[in-house]
Amino acid sequence: MQAYREVLASRAVRQVLLIGALVRIPYFAGAILLPVHVVQTLHGSYMQAGVLTTVITGCRAVSGPWRGRLLDRLGLRRTIAPSIAVGAVCWVIAPFVGYPVLLGIAAVAGLFEVPIFTVVRQAVIAATAEGSRKSALALEAASLEMAFMVGPVVGIAATAAGSTRTVLFAVQVCLVLAGVLMWVLNPALRSDDSVRTQAVPRREWFGVEFVALCVGAGVAVAVLGETELTFVSAIRQFDAQGWLGVVLAIWAFGSLLGGLVYGMLHRPISTYSLLAWLGVVTLPMVFANGPLLLGITGFVAGVFCAPTLTASVDQLSRIVPEGGRGEAMGWHGAAMTLGSGIGASLAGFAIDLGGFRAGFGSAAILGLISGVGMAVLVAMVSRTRLHPLRVRERITAG
Repeated sequence: MQAYREVLASRAVRQVLLIGALVRIPYFAGAILLPVHVVQTLHGSYMQAGVLTTVITGCRAVSGPWRGRLLDRLGLRRTIAPSIAVGAVCWVIAPFVGYPVLLGIAAVAGLFEVPIFTVVRQAVIAATAEGSRKSALALEAASLEMAFMVGPVVGIAATAAGSTRTVLFAVQVCLVLAGVLMWVLNPALRSDDSVRTQAVPRREWFGVEFVALCVGAGVAVAVLGETELTFVSAIRQFDAQGWLGVVLAIWAFGSLLGGLVYGMLHRPISTYSLLAWLGVVTLPMVFANGPLLLGITGFVAGVFCAPTLTASVDQLSRIVPEGGRGEAMGWHGAAMTLGSGIGASLAGFAIDLGGFRAGFGSAAILGLISGVGMAVLVAMVSRTRLHPLRVRERITAG
């Protein structure tokens, strides 16, 4: 635990982790409340709820690199101030309008959303030295898991005490206030934020290695998205719907525990190796014959979830210099957002063809093949890049 003690000894790191947990709870609560609001209050279809979620997700993915580049060029406050204003106007109106207007307002809000995940991760990286960065990012991932578990529960529980309009309004106002809190505290996004360095040109870091890393992160989220939806199919096939929440919580706990253990390791592990292992440990869920075995195999699979995503952020921080990390985080987040949508689609296709076993199996194969493939690709590119240098060294030595 020495690694975590050293990280938490920093006031800047503690502050960033606390901000990250606070701002993400209303984020996840709002994500589950919006489709519920469409179906329950607006009496829309599940297809309409899905379209709304897809539109918001797409707008967030599109805005990620753009907002990240503004963070590099303008800094935190000048970037998120317009987002706070636009978000306040949109979410004060959105809960009280019909579906077509809600769709448009939500799209605008998604485009101008405060880049919460980019800001928190960039601030964690800036507040830590390279030697302790992995542990700090593991704690950041743990706070994300906790917010993911708390936010939806709080949001849905609140609807029992009031209408979805009121609860949605309250949750989204909390999200806007979280942006205001972030603006007031203004965490440093660079190791020396007092020195305004210029944004690093994209051509200096946007190469094969960075693209492969984004693809790996996107595939990891696709595997998780496919696994999550397949849990629902498996539990329904077992006719044990009451166990769904328990099984998902066990899976999330495995991820939380795995992330904390990974943060204590002395050396980083390749994102692609962890992705391949994520595929391997997902495979045993194919053979589950009831909720108990599904929970056990789900826990094992969860152990590699958070480490894979944490490793990708840590690796990104070593590939991309400080002046380009905002945009790089935006591309990284966009890849994960896209991966989430792809994973859900793949799960639906596989489950329709062969039930939940096909869903878990396809997720496992996707992770294993992609992890090995990305590792081989990056190794080949690295060898090609180093080969001319070795030739010149031999010529000089000869």
